[in-house]
Amino acid sequence: MLNGETVRVILQYFIMPVWISAGVADWLCHRSSRIENTTGAKESVLHLLMLVELGIPVCAALFLQVNALVLGLLMGALIVHQATALWDLRYAVGVRFISPIEQQVHSFQEVIPLTGALLIAVLHWDQFLSVFGLGSEPPDFTFRAKEDPLPPMYVFSALAAVVSLNFLPYLEELWRCERARQFGAERSHSH
Repeated sequence: MLNGETVRVILQYFIMPVWISAGVADWLCHRSSRIENTTGAKESVLHLLMLVELGIPVCAALFLQVNALVLGLLMGALIVHQATALWDLRYAVGVRFISPIEQQVHSFQEVIPLTGALLIAVLHWDQFLSVFGLGSEPPDFTFRAKEDPLPPMYVFSALAAVVSLNFLPYLEELWRCERARQFGAERSHSH
């Protein structure tokens, strides 16, 4: 049977790197499909929105004591993220080709956060049950720093990886889309 330390290692050194890698792969798929010439900034903004939707609860789990409040935030964020992902796909699929590779990457981007949230719930099972009025503990809805904080170097490295490998590339994507839109508007005015 897995112990808590093993689950933490899986979260930190498997789930996070695979999730960050899926974000890089998704950005590469968008770049390859020349998103700036198809769906443009609207889809790119949705990508940034999804990153923020899950970035907030991930930061909460990194810095705050995981309790009913943080678990509720994680569950709510997963639902909102799925709704945004559906919005994104409904928009994009009618405008641009989404390759099988990109579809597979999207699968990872949906399953990995759910897997991470489930593993966090396992680590804090009594508080997870309390969200639903079950278990032996009352729900704890307080914001407080982690009692046993993660190593600062890990937190810094994880956040630096997300910013440099996910957030900045998606910002570059938005910039590329806006530049293509402006260039297209300039060309149409000159003709």
